Amino acid sequence: MVEDGEDDILILTQAFRAAGILNPVMTVRNGQEAIWYLEGGANYWSRTEFPLPRLILLDLKMPGIDGFEVLAWIKRRKEFAGIAVVVLTGSNDLKDVQRAYDLGANSFIVKEAEFRQTVRLCSLLQDYWMGVNRAYSVQTRARKVERA
Repeated sequence: MVEDGEDDILILTQAFRAAGILNPVMTVRNGQEAIWYLEGGANYWSRTEFPLPRLILLDLKMPGIDGFEVLAWIKRRKEFAGIAVVVLTGSNDLKDVQRAYDLGANSFIVKEAEFRQTVRLCSLLQDYWMGVNRAYSVQTRARKVERA
């Protein structure tokens, strides 16, 4: 999860638990941290402690490197091609929707106002992205790209 809002982090974390989602959720609080995490830079060098995700929930409106820049950076990197990026933002602006898809977002979702709806959203994310959607191991692909 790439999210700068402490309230949103708390709500999403509680909603994941309420939805019965047991997958570990790693949280970074800005675009630069997201890039460091994916690169294995700064404090994120240990892939045992900080494995590459199968799914990124990405907020767009963050100070510094925003979600659009993070999305563009991810989609330029072949080693991250297997990571689904779901934009999860408070923005309902059609220009933001179009730009996110133009940059390669796999999905665009506006954050829910009610906790019950957020729990439902988390269940749907789990069922689709971690359940029926077929993805390959990004860890394996990243190692292959490093060797090339």
